[in-house]
Amino acid sequence: MKIECLPVQHVAAVEAEPELPWLVTGIWPEQGVGFLGGHPKSCKSWLALEIALSVASRTPVLGSYAVPRGGPVLVFAAEDSPRTVRARLAGMAAARGVSLADLPIQLVLANRLRLESDADQARLRATLELIRPVLLVLDPFVRMTAIDENSAQEVSRVLGFLRELQRSLTLAILVVHHVRKSAGGGGLALRGSSDFWAWSDTNLYLHRKQGGLELAVEHRNASAPEPVALELFDEAPEGPYLRPCEDEPGQTEPLGLAARIVAYLEEQTDGVRLDAIRAALRVRMQSLVDAMRELEQRGRVRRGGDGWQALQKRESGQETELSEEEQRTGP
Repeated sequence: MKIECLPVQHVAAVEAEPELPWLVTGIWPEQGVGFLGGHPKSCKSWLALEIALSVASRTPVLGSYAVPRGGPVLVFAAEDSPRTVRARLAGMAAARGVSLADLPIQLVLANRLRLESDADQARLRATLELIRPVLLVLDPFVRMTAIDENSAQEVSRVLGFLRELQRSLTLAILVVHHVRKSAGGGGLALRGSSDFWAWSDTNLYLHRKQGGLELAVEHRNASAPEPVALELFDEAPEGPYLRPCEDEPGQTEPLGLAARIVAYLEEQTDGVRLDAIRAALRVRMQSLVDAMRELEQRGRVRRGGDGWQALQKRESGQETELSEEEQRTGP
């Protein structure tokens, strides 16, 4: 009996790989799957919603990462109520000047979803076929399965289902997950089986670094952007939202921050919001908040209905009374 040979082809004749198409440039590939990982209270859900809103509105993620081709988004937030998710998205939308009512974002309202269940898999597939989103957000993985995260067999079965969804329905899937307690910012940091990491096209990692947040990215088929420092800004009238820091966490602030704050406020005729002070002085928000709190306790500034004001104005050429130490280093 003649044995059939395996098909072969000269390597130079293989069709070249096309340029990687992006759903979010540099952050998430079009039709890519992966995880957004981080420790508890590291703003994972905030970033997941930031990406969802940007894809639906075709506006840059964190104001920096373009969305070449947006579209409908389906979100299942297993740990937050629909009202909480709506409030967060409404604040984010208002901050970037878009109407939440006009955006194609759908929320799954089911109280329970088990990704290992044949019945729930069928329901999820039917929902995706109806809505046809370009992005599915599942937040978090631990609330959507009852499997052993350390079992490669059980994990691979669930991830295999998600990969099949991605391929057959041509969508991207972002899954929020926890990282190991002692994990750093990348590699095999995801909690549980190494199959989590092996399955991913892209992983995002949020972790605390010297009092701030840092976002790190890793891709299977592309170079990763530089890590970026983030903060959850909660002074906006529309509501909190994530944004990049202008300064790295832990960076030493310029000398004389207290004197600079008071001098700036003395020049203003009306109250000034904290965000405007930060933009004018170009300092890290946490350093500014700490300085403002100290100055308020010392009676140097006060917060009114229209913002912050200096309490001691320059009169007859007199400088504001700050101690020599405050003028040199700030509070």
